[in-house]
Amino acid sequence: MNRKKTVLIDGSSMLKGAFYGLPANGAYGIRNLIIQALKMGEADYLAVALNSERESFWKEHNRLVLQELSKQVGVMEEMLASMDIPVLIAEGYGSADVLASLAKQCREDEAEVVILTEDKRLLQAVGEHVTVRIPAVVEEAFQFTSYSAESIREEFGLEPRDLKEVLSLSGSGGIGEKTACRLIRQYQSIENLYNHINEVEPPHIREALSVRREEEMPEEKPVALKEDCDIHLDYVKSAVEGRLAKASDMDAVPLVSGEAKEEEESSLEAGFRTVSDFLEAEAIFSKCGEGCSLGLQLVIEDKSVSALSLCVSETECYCFIPQGFLTPDYLAGKAEEICKRAGQVTVLHLKNQLAYLKTSPESPVFDAGVAGYLLNPMKDSYEYNDLAEDYLKLSVPSKTDLIGKSSFKHALAENRDKAASCICYMSYVAWKCGDRLREELKKTEMDQLFYGIEMPLIYSLHYMEETGIRVERERLKEYGDRLKVRITEVEQKIYKETGETFNINSPKQLGEVLFDHLKLPGGKKTKTGYSTAADVLEKLAPDYPVVELILDYRQLTKLNSTYADGLAAYIGPDERIHGTFNQTITATGRISSTEPNLQNIPVRMELGREIRKVFVPKEGCMFVDADYSQIELRVLAHMSGDQRLINAYRQAEDIHAITASEVFHVPLDQVTPLQRRNAKAVNFGIVYGISSFGLSEGLSITRKEAAEYINKYFETYPGVKAFLDGLVARAKEQGYAVSMFGRRRPVPELKSSNFMQRSFGERVAMNSPIQGTAADIMKIAMIRVDRALRNQGLKSRIVLQVHDELLIEAYRDELDQVKKLLVEEMKHAADLEVSLEVEANVGGSWFDAK
Repeated sequence: MNRKKTVLIDGSSMLKGAFYGLPANGAYGIRNLIIQALKMGEADYLAVALNSERESFWKEHNRLVLQELSKQVGVMEEMLASMDIPVLIAEGYGSADVLASLAKQCREDEAEVVILTEDKRLLQAVGEHVTVRIPAVVEEAFQFTSYSAESIREEFGLEPRDLKEVLSLSGSGGIGEKTACRLIRQYQSIENLYNHINEVEPPHIREALSVRREEEMPEEKPVALKEDCDIHLDYVKSAVEGRLAKASDMDAVPLVSGEAKEEEESSLEAGFRTVSDFLEAEAIFSKCGEGCSLGLQLVIEDKSVSALSLCVSETECYCFIPQGFLTPDYLAGKAEEICKRAGQVTVLHLKNQLAYLKTSPESPVFDAGVAGYLLNPMKDSYEYNDLAEDYLKLSVPSKTDLIGKSSFKHALAENRDKAASCICYMSYVAWKCGDRLREELKKTEMDQLFYGIEMPLIYSLHYMEETGIRVERERLKEYGDRLKVRITEVEQKIYKETGETFNINSPKQLGEVLFDHLKLPGGKKTKTGYSTAADVLEKLAPDYPVVELILDYRQLTKLNSTYADGLAAYIGPDERIHGTFNQTITATGRISSTEPNLQNIPVRMELGREIRKVFVPKEGCMFVDADYSQIELRVLAHMSGDQRLINAYRQAEDIHAITASEVFHVPLDQVTPLQRRNAKAVNFGIVYGISSFGLSEGLSITRKEAAEYINKYFETYPGVKAFLDGLVARAKEQGYAVSMFGRRRPVPELKSSNFMQRSFGERVAMNSPIQGTAADIMKIAMIRVDRALRNQGLKSRIVLQVHDELLIEAYRDELDQVKKLLVEEMKHAADLEVSLEVEANVGGSWFDAK
């Protein structure tokens, strides 16, 4: 069946994009876009949708910009009238709503619909026979990315309808689109995400979500599309037949083709060459002599080398593919040799290649991905195409563009040219942007941080991953069995307490049971039902045992799915888990753990803590566990220079009791447990820039009381108040916050016109320098401990790093030496006004050593 080809243009959003991106004017860009569509025969029918009320839909613009945009709308309307292009406007609706409604109608009319828009909300309208094309203005032209239902699933990992949740979540202080997609894929909805907020990683995302929930956004963007607009496409008036003659009479700039981009790519790829001949490879390798500068990439898959790429100049980039005498081991050996004799080698993701490159921290190898992370820790990705765009102003196809989700081994067999191009791009971009990254590190004064902490850390993390940690399978199975029994018991108790059987994991059903059937107070109604987020339930738990049971049930099911069942899949043939430790994910600089995540074990209940019993040292060894005591508070004391706080630490007494004594004006020996608990909440809250609202929620007190606690704290420690205010002021001026070691965290939210965003920015400006410094200290400690173990010829090794804790698998005959070494290296990782205190314990399991 021949379907009607219908192009619908979002005039309002496209005009705005063209207004900012094209030098002549916005209407000029829209006109040329239409002419191009007509000449290329892309449509049988064509119409343009506009907002009904310009001011309400463009209210984020200042008055002068709004006036200019309004003029452009007038020019565009005249231009569309002269071309006999129908303009669709519906009172009270935005152009995106009109198009969503029309797309629905056109599907029913058996039309093939293409929507041209700058409004990403319209991705929700994508479906069978509905495609959305989103442009970028490049060199006075529109270059489009097309989205079908299949491409949305591939790029976002979600169905088009799920993007409403993503668009609602992204843009909230520090949460980008990729992060929002990951969260919605994991938790399905924002409601369920908040139900599991304590599980969210990394910490800065958890903080952003908490702030988002704490303070209502006064002008939160609407993301849902209305499909109920009573408007219809007149197929007679919108038919393009006969309009081409008028279009041909007009001057037009081709706006749609990507020819310039393709020419740039092809000129680059002209220097790419695939090599599978042994003699040719030998000749190329011999050119990589002493002191040479090059880009290098070993592609490792399934513990073997799939390819090696070398870039030696602008026009010489080689992809070596294993074949005949070019074996994987041969290529790995050559890569190792080249790294040893080269003067400067730039790679991407060095840690993944270290098992084969076998370089040392003193080698001339430079990780471009880690450098990119340090220069901008807010990005979701540091792949070659990201670095090319950020540092070379070069748009190159990504791995997904070239080979989709295939492995390189499969792609080299199925589509060798594209796979080889992708591999060459890796080494080319590494080589090309290496010097620029080095310059940027110097310019931002982060070169010492990079060379002294981040690069050596790559090796320590690699060694830790390589060593792994032993898990007793049988003990893990027994733990899982106990959990399942306990889950069933708690489940039955919940049913008994509520008087009915229901799906406890369903927020909708649970909300109805608690707030409609049991009439519990504090129910917050949302669009999908009552909120059953953790913070809502935790307020009710002390007074309602059934709520405490529900919270226990959630912890138990989390433990069961993630750890009891989940960990078994990661245990290798050597009975050890070799997890992944990431240094380019968190904005604060903290190391994170994935596959599996061992840094987020629930500890609310004893049974949660007991999961550590399944982690055991190998035969002849014991675990030595060392933990920093209150490292962030000690960093705060040092960085603020507040003498009273420094002295409190130097007294080596209970800091929370001392703070309670000072804040509540009572003798130290008369501080009550409640006063100490409140002081502890304020102490740690100050580090995270807590608001009176957040403190009141945590302590179940009024906001006024919480504000008084915070004010009393700042009266007691005025140096802290001045320090935090100074951090915010400097971040506003510079655009970033800085740790003691020079680590920068951009804070663009401080310049936002949105109150919630600015509040989040202020928290980030206050806590990033403290958290970043603590993270840097832990990294230094880890590097020092790892080096000391090796330099002293010990067999003991670090097997785990969790937040402020290091775990070492120590041979029994090295136990005393290892414990002393661990404490000394951690204590002296940084020289602060208050000493770093470390507590070390020995045990036959992680649980016993903790």
